[in-house]
Amino acid sequence: MSAQDKKIELRLGTRASLLALCQANWVKSRVEEQNPAVTVNLVHIKTTGDKIDTPLFKVGGKGLFVKEIEEALLRDEVDLAVHSAKDLPALIPDGLTLMAFPEREDPRDALITGDGKRFSEIPPGGKVGTGSLRRQAQLLNLRPDLEVVPLRGNLDTRLKKLSSLKLDAIILASAGLRRMCWEARVSEYFEPEVMVPAIGQGVLAIEGRKADERIYQALAPLNHLPTQISVLAERAFLKRLGGGCQVPIAGLAKVEGEKLIFIGLVAGVDGKKVVKGKVEGPWGKNEELGERLAEELLAKGAEGILKEVYKKE
Repeated sequence: MSAQDKKIELRLGTRASLLALCQANWVKSRVEEQNPAVTVNLVHIKTTGDKIDTPLFKVGGKGLFVKEIEEALLRDEVDLAVHSAKDLPALIPDGLTLMAFPEREDPRDALITGDGKRFSEIPPGGKVGTGSLRRQAQLLNLRPDLEVVPLRGNLDTRLKKLSSLKLDAIILASAGLRRMCWEARVSEYFEPEVMVPAIGQGVLAIEGRKADERIYQALAPLNHLPTQISVLAERAFLKRLGGGCQVPIAGLAKVEGEKLIFIGLVAGVDGKKVVKGKVEGPWGKNEELGERLAEELLAKGAEGILKEVYKKE
């Protein structure tokens, strides 16, 4: 698209939370900046995840923040959608595709305490809030003496619950805090080797209809190839494991030169059983590496963990 083209209006589907709107407006400004002939209008869509106040793993997990937006895409009510990649199920509906992945923000988890305490300084029996089974499992593996308190709500709501629920700490994604310019609240960051992030954590995924070539063209300048390579490896890993929010599955891939380095984890919800692994290989074989890591973890005991978790559902 060029400035000589006729004016084109694109409808961008987004949730209406503060963070979702921050992310959607960022994409809107970048698309308009790269395509002077294009105007992007935001369309607010309420998802199932926005309507419930129950831990996501109890009501279906992944997909609850994207289903209604994807349905709007399929009905041609919006032209593109912005998601947090970690909210996406392993499978995308027929007719839709992930078109662009802007450069990844910090993928780490962040600890927030009311008094600036670090993780090691939280007293035995301390209460830590999180709505993520992945975080819960790794937290209890690191500190089985702590009490995990379920935490739901948008980013700003969860921050308020630190004091309203009298918690010692909460754990949130660093990326969202940075996008909202709230990183000053962070007491400590967990390095990925200590607490492996969620699949796609820190990444925005822009989705559209497969046949819509004009959207591909408009989004092409926003795509960051190393991020795309990494996220597709992580999603191949997730797909092979067949997991979602009901199972603590984690993984982070990173392009370093010609190599892709990928760490992954599967854990029991109580944190007692944890299987971790790491693979390296040429980044051109990213999805194969993701599948290979999944196979290695399954062979090391992840298959038993997954069967046990699914049996309880």
